Amino acid sequence: MGLVEAAFHEGIAVCTLNRPEKLNALSRALERELDAALSRTEVRSAPCLVVTGAGRAFSAGADVGEMRGSSPADVLAYYRESGEVYERLAAFPRPTIAAVHGYCLGGGFELALACDFRVADPTAVFGLPEVSIGILPSSGGTLRLVRAVGPARAKELMLLRRRFGAQEALALGLVTEVVEEGRALARALELARELAALPPLAVEVARRAVDAVAGAPRDAALLIERLGYGVLAQTRDAREAADAFLERREPRFEGR
Repeated sequence: MGLVEAAFHEGIAVCTLNRPEKLNALSRALERELDAALSRTEVRSAPCLVVTGAGRAFSAGADVGEMRGSSPADVLAYYRESGEVYERLAAFPRPTIAAVHGYCLGGGFELALACDFRVADPTAVFGLPEVSIGILPSSGGTLRLVRAVGPARAKELMLLRRRFGAQEALALGLVTEVVEEGRALARALELARELAALPPLAVEVARRAVDAVAGAPRDAALLIERLGYGVLAQTRDAREAADAFLERREPRFEGR
């Protein structure tokens, strides 16, 4: 058994962080295995990717013990490499969903924030406690948290070391749904199947458009939207959707 297990559920790719005895703490070896899993052709070709954790937690964050005694250069190299893995997840070519239970802290929360959607059960505990150990989130967590909740609330959560549960995360817009205990993965797979039924090109362009317009000036954001529409309007899938609607049948999308 590896530190990251890749499996498929009805064609949906599922990457499971598999270090339960350490609450899936993000060691260098685990992150390298995650990177390798994200690079696998069959994973990248799946219509959707779900990321979850084995055992009692999604991930309790970075393996702090692994960094003890490291030189400043080694620590910087570690966080640079870690950040690159998270950016590859954020840029994954298919929709991504984090299925969260238990601790989702520090780097684990950053990993979940790098996904498009987050489904949590009532056991989930979120937080970015890095400031309390003299560092900052270094894998996009600051950026993504600020974009999600705004600077004032991000400062509150980070500087006051706030830990919060699934319902508060839902109220903050940080999770998509809260489900019954033990059902986060099952619900994530249901959402993945919903996404898989949509025209894949439209899903991908919409994902990228939302990410691009989030920090763009108004005129640039409108241009991105119109360019995306112009590209998609010429696809076979767009024509198939119109034909299926007029013919009162289910569409058959090809990703073209």
